[in-house]
Amino acid sequence: MAAVNTVPSYAPSLWVRVCHAVPRLDLSMQMRDNIFVPESWEYQQTLLVLSSLSAIALVISLLVVLSFLIHYCCCHRGDRGEGSEEEEEDEDGSTGHGYSGKKGRGICCVTWVAVAAVTLCCVAIGIGFYGNSEANDGMYQLTSSLLTANYTLASIDLLISDTITGLQLSVSGPLTSMEELFSGSKPFLVSTRNCRRLSENVVNLLSSISLAWSSVDTGLGNDSRISGASIIPLTPVPPSVAPTVVPASSLLPNPFSPGWAANTLMVNEDYRWLSYVLLLLLDLIVCLFILLGLAKQARWLLILMTVLAWLALFLSWGSLGLETATVVALSDFCSDPNTFILNSTQFNTGTSSDVMDYYLTCSRRMSSPFQQLLTQSQRALSNIHTHLSSLERNALPQFPKAEKSLREVQQILNSTEGNFHQLVALLNCRGLNKDYIDSLKGLCYDGMEGLLYLSLYSFLSALAFTAILCSLPGAWRSFPSESEEYDDSDSESEDPFTSHQDSKRFLQWQPWL
Repeated sequence: MAAVNTVPSYAPSLWVRVCHAVPRLDLSMQMRDNIFVPESWEYQQTLLVLSSLSAIALVISLLVVLSFLIHYCCCHRGDRGEGSEEEEEDEDGSTGHGYSGKKGRGICCVTWVAVAAVTLCCVAIGIGFYGNSEANDGMYQLTSSLLTANYTLASIDLLISDTITGLQLSVSGPLTSMEELFSGSKPFLVSTRNCRRLSENVVNLLSSISLAWSSVDTGLGNDSRISGASIIPLTPVPPSVAPTVVPASSLLPNPFSPGWAANTLMVNEDYRWLSYVLLLLLDLIVCLFILLGLAKQARWLLILMTVLAWLALFLSWGSLGLETATVVALSDFCSDPNTFILNSTQFNTGTSSDVMDYYLTCSRRMSSPFQQLLTQSQRALSNIHTHLSSLERNALPQFPKAEKSLREVQQILNSTEGNFHQLVALLNCRGLNKDYIDSLKGLCYDGMEGLLYLSLYSFLSALAFTAILCSLPGAWRSFPSESEEYDDSDSESEDPFTSHQDSKRFLQWQPWL
């Protein structure tokens, strides 16, 4: 936790700390540390144990539903005789198709339990839509930050390559011509050779800086650092459209590529978001049609929705298991992200820990690991400029043919100094550290919150569908069948004079009529 305290503008949230404090057990029921080590089999066992809790809850739900089904199938047979006697006693006091007595109260209770369960499911669906949106916002912020960081790294690579190319061309072209022209004048020849030596020194210094980024693949390939035959203006592509080369030999590139990670996360996030939307729509359709079936007393519709409710129950408990493992693993990472990145060989292969720590923490007490190289390069460029100014004042009057070569070297030097100032600004830790902090906030704040809401949705929807599956069989069994409705309609139409006799008997009972 010491490394996290040095990261400005980021601190683990309350939910991260709570989930990080969850006890961890492996498959042998032994306590394990909660340090984020995803490649460790012991750590994977703890996540499997946490995911298995939803499987246990699923088994409990199945046992509860099974017990209710047994109750409806077996106990109702003994109630039919009592129910028929009660119906005969209440026959004179009830008319039409209404239910009365104990049976009517039971039907009302079962129906209201189903309605309450459907209402709970609708609340869970609303929570799920909100959580899915929050998780998507967090992943969007994460991928945007990764693309911006990849854009910065690509810009550094291109500036170094452009500067090295220009200096190498000045050495092989105009400086060589100037040495041939000044071969008869030793002072001018010494100044020209000093320019060559200083240019080669700057090339070596910038190459040392370039080696520090060898472990960060920006998708540009290694050829961008090799000098060409001419100066080609190199302009990095904006992060929104920056191409990324995905290695075909491995699913995870080595070295790590922020652009590849961003593109992979975007594709996976699209599939995740769409999957949850489809699951939420399935739950919503089931709930709405259950309400419609209860209102219309459509037995066939409730039977169909019961089958879909079984599917939704399994999906709810299954998604809860995945979300539980993801939330706990994410809390472990977000509690101390710097330690994991510094200790992970996937991120720092070929890069010194000082460079990684400089950009991850960006502390004012830390100096840039490239400060010495940049200072030496700046001094060398200033000395080259001093030598060229001296040659312009003293050598050109005696050697007018050297003016063209001298102007070319000055032009290359001006372009090199412009690139160098941009390079110094990009190598500062503030830009990349801001992208790092933004990515942590997107993943550990919005992403964590979204996953917690999705976990709550899965839990509530699983409880709701368990209650629905317990109440629906009793609801649709209590509906009148088509044969019962047909018998009732026949009994009403058997005696066409029944209604007339009843009305006549009612009139005779009234003494004032």
